[in-house]
Amino acid sequence: MADTNRRNVLTRLTVGASAALLAGCDKISQSASGSDFLKKGSDLAYKVQRLFAGRDALAPEFSKADIAPVFRPNGTLDPASDDYKAHAANNFRDWRVKVGGLVEHPFELSMADLRAMPPRTQITRHDCVEGWSCIGEWTGAPLRLILAKARPKENARFVLFHCADDMGAGQFYYETLDLVEALHPQTILAYGLNGQPLPVANGAPVRLRAERQLGYKMAKYVNGIELVESFANIRGGNGGYWEDQGYTWWAGI
Repeated sequence: MADTNRRNVLTRLTVGASAALLAGCDKISQSASGSDFLKKGSDLAYKVQRLFAGRDALAPEFSKADIAPVFRPNGTLDPASDDYKAHAANNFRDWRVKVGGLVEHPFELSMADLRAMPPRTQITRHDCVEGWSCIGEWTGAPLRLILAKARPKENARFVLFHCADDMGAGQFYYETLDLVEALHPQTILAYGLNGQPLPVANGAPVRLRAERQLGYKMAKYVNGIELVESFANIRGGNGGYWEDQGYTWWAGI
């Protein structure tokens, strides 16, 4: 019991530190010293979580009675490109998720391929950096099964997610997880929400769910998975679209 209480206290401290950092992110990150402060705080929260929470510690799961009637969408609500519209009109039958980078076996996954994999369904709470939460039931393919098929090379350290939503000037959303988080049991490529196909506003046809992370890590409209050794030379070098705008890379909860 003492160990459980200790873990709970440490988890609350980590969550509190992360929330405080993110709440002040926009103002603090405007200066070089502020950005350095955020990075150090994020690194500390990352180390504490890795040290005490455990590699496979689960995020809380809920009952069907807790599911919100409508799962609140945020971020991009519709990529609206001609290519995406064509896929949506075809019920995403031709959508492909390319898996490559530092892997022994690069391949592509169709939506039929994803649905044919042993699924995982989980009822979890989405915590947004904007301060709201929402509970939904997600169904998808465990990312660990996809990575096992790809066989990451020894120097692979991070999983980079490519997305179809254009954030402006031809710059598409992207996000990264380390391999510990990518291989976590609750990290899935979700194609179902509340027993129905994933709606466009929530990331159709497939999105990332990494349940120990804040919402901006949950990349939507995923069309590529790339194993990399480092993200230092990818786009802004911070590991994700919002991270390049000043958010912390580690968003563990």
